[in-house]
Amino acid sequence: MPSLRTLDSYLKEKFGMWLSPATLELHQITWDDPASLLEKIVAYEAVHPICNLLDLKRRLGIGRRCFGYFHPSIPGEPLIFIEVALMETVAQTIQEVLWDNPPIPENQATCALFYSISSTQPGLAGINLGKFLIKRVITLVKKDMPHISTFATLSPIPGFMQWLLSKLSRFAENERSTQSNSPSSTFSEKILLPEEEQGLMSLDSSSGGNGMEVLLNLLSVKNCEWATSPRILPVLEPILMRLCARYLLQEKKRGKTLDSVANFHLQNGAMVERINWMADR
Repeated sequence: MPSLRTLDSYLKEKFGMWLSPATLELHQITWDDPASLLEKIVAYEAVHPICNLLDLKRRLGIGRRCFGYFHPSIPGEPLIFIEVALMETVAQTIQEVLWDNPPIPENQATCALFYSISSTQPGLAGINLGKFLIKRVITLVKKDMPHISTFATLSPIPGFMQWLLSKLSRFAENERSTQSNSPSSTFSEKILLPEEEQGLMSLDSSSGGNGMEVLLNLLSVKNCEWATSPRILPVLEPILMRLCARYLLQEKKRGKTLDSVANFHLQNGAMVERINWMADR
């Protein structure tokens, strides 16, 4: 209804004004904050769940920072918060960040790694508070620690597997339609290189000579056996890395990167530096 669209547009404009950076308070969240606030951080963490109090204490301790935006109208309620790791180099796995090893002395850090950002209010989904928060935190860290020269994010790529499985499923469906001589209206694309096809067929030749179906079967298994197989991993790694690069850099929707997380960071001024293989075990 036109009247509801008008109301929706009006409310979004008002929320954008009420929640501008000038009206928000930036607060560094520490272990000394009230228990009620720390409980909310645990509950709202949306990227890497906080396992227990020890995990929370580590994320707020030496070599780590947590910052949140608050509004004076709802004190004690973070609208969005970001977790930062101070490191010597950009981590290649999230396990390095989540305390596989003790933290380095903060004066040795040259990199501030943003590894988790969580918005707490679903009703504010259209307001890009993350953009303002990241830029404020970068400015603050630069001021407090001039030796930090690299700012990076270690991000998941949530849409990649869904995109890839969709491509593989369409191809398999089209192949079955061709074999049964029934017309198929589904557009399909063969996304494998000849050498990748051969490598997949060497893993499973019982699929009828189709590397796409072998790949689909491997990735569709719920227990992800391929992720720990010394026989399968060397074949899959170059395939998945190449296709992931294509997904991040070439696949678009309305001129924007298809992946929601990548699109968020790229719109805020980041660039794709590298893809980390098996970055979250």
